[in-house]
Amino acid sequence: MKKMILILACAAIAPLALAQTSSTTTTTSGDAASTQTTTTTTSANGTVTTFQPGQTIVVRQVGITDPISYALGKTVQFVDRTGKTIEASMIHPGVPVQVYYDTAGQTRTVTKVVVDQD
Repeated sequence: MKKMILILACAAIAPLALAQTSSTTTTTSGDAASTQTTTTTTSANGTVTTFQPGQTIVVRQVGITDPISYALGKTVQFVDRTGKTIEASMIHPGVPVQVYYDTAGQTRTVTKVVVDQD
């Protein structure tokens, strides 16, 4: 019983441990008011299992049983590991990728996909 609880706890924590998060805060001051905007971008590495251009990408991360589905943003960038823009047609099942995404509620919206192969 203890072993099963430990396995479930590890499975619940793994997605958080494997994701990388960075935040950027921008402050603008004017005469009357000050505005602060915080943007949080998270990234995850894995292998593409399903790709529907303009709609979704499904990625299986190492160590996680179930693949994760991401919505593709309207301005998503597709690049290779050197940063060069590539065609979306280069993305297909089996390709290793790193996805950068923003989260709003339960929706993960991809802003950039980096293909990690030659």
